[in-house]
Amino acid sequence: MKTDKETFSGVKTPIYVLEEEKLRRNLKLISDVARKSDTEIILAFKAFALWRTFPIFREYIHSTTASSLNEARLAYEEFGSPAHTYSPAYTDDEIEDIARYSSHVTFNSLSQYERFHQKVKAANSSTSLGLRINPEYSEVGTLLYNPCAPGTRFGVTSDLLPDQLPDDIEGFHCHCHCESGSDVFKRTLLYIEEKFSRWFSQIKWINFGGGHLMTRSDYDIPLLLSLLTDFHNRYPHLRVILEPGSAFAWQTGPLVSEVVDIVSNNGIQTAILNVSFTCHMPDCLEMPYHPEVRGAKVIEDVNAKGDNIYRLGGNSCLSGDFMGSWQFDEPLHVGSRVIFEDMIHYTTVKTTMFNGISHPSLGLLKKDGNIEIMKVFGYEDYKNRMN
Repeated sequence: MKTDKETFSGVKTPIYVLEEEKLRRNLKLISDVARKSDTEIILAFKAFALWRTFPIFREYIHSTTASSLNEARLAYEEFGSPAHTYSPAYTDDEIEDIARYSSHVTFNSLSQYERFHQKVKAANSSTSLGLRINPEYSEVGTLLYNPCAPGTRFGVTSDLLPDQLPDDIEGFHCHCHCESGSDVFKRTLLYIEEKFSRWFSQIKWINFGGGHLMTRSDYDIPLLLSLLTDFHNRYPHLRVILEPGSAFAWQTGPLVSEVVDIVSNNGIQTAILNVSFTCHMPDCLEMPYHPEVRGAKVIEDVNAKGDNIYRLGGNSCLSGDFMGSWQFDEPLHVGSRVIFEDMIHYTTVKTTMFNGISHPSLGLLKKDGNIEIMKVFGYEDYKNRMN
């Protein structure tokens, strides 16, 4: 079915629309960075896991990263290659299956390593083992997303590592970024090397984690290439891995919704939508950040008065399921389309069915202008989750 890219007319809402051309643009940039820097860049499922699009991804990248048994299995069965797996805590009843689905297994602590490393090797002798390290430095401003905040549960600090690593530890993994630029990576790398380079001669690979938002328009790609090249020159024996999530799906498509009612209270007009912030855009409330709405201007003063100013409200029973305010060019009415930009990364993997509210459908806008509906959610999806 053909559709207008601006309004998505004729497409039933609510729906997430992933645009193939924009996805391929990101994938090409990422694969070029990987080739030019001799770095392996892999997809983090925690940000994007629409497996029906994996055939597109496989044209550009070869591996993925998982944080659980289900993600590792998805990598193995649907992406077609074993996962680079890290979890804050593995369990006895899952570790052997995780090992079978994984090319790499990274432990969050030395105690997890002691408990499970032999089981991993017994289940899959080719699995490469690693430790997550914590350089105790991060420029992530929002505490909820700061993996190196004081008291964090993530990673081993340098003072806790033995002088000689266990014989079967082959790599380090660290994660210090969130939608960060290469200038942040430059500063972070100083801390990583200062605290952990003494062990680099004992390992074969290092994974610098995610949060490298290289597909953002203002990201300094030449600086990233320079940093990675210089690192290779200092440690030529180390294979370098990056595992961004947001970078792959950054600015690749919107969430399309409709107004179902307009209510007024104390001078505030709220346009109630057929989507929910808490169910379908949780980072808007958790982060929080103001999403961009197509054809509307953010109004910083929630008490501002003027024409066509609306708070946008979700359709759940959570009192705080709203954001505001936006000013539209024209008055909204029941049936008006409200299109939230850049709503593919993290949203599609973090949605819930709180209140029994159905997920938006999943659509792929093909290069020829036709839209393919990949998934429509219904009652059985909700019922099966409650079973």
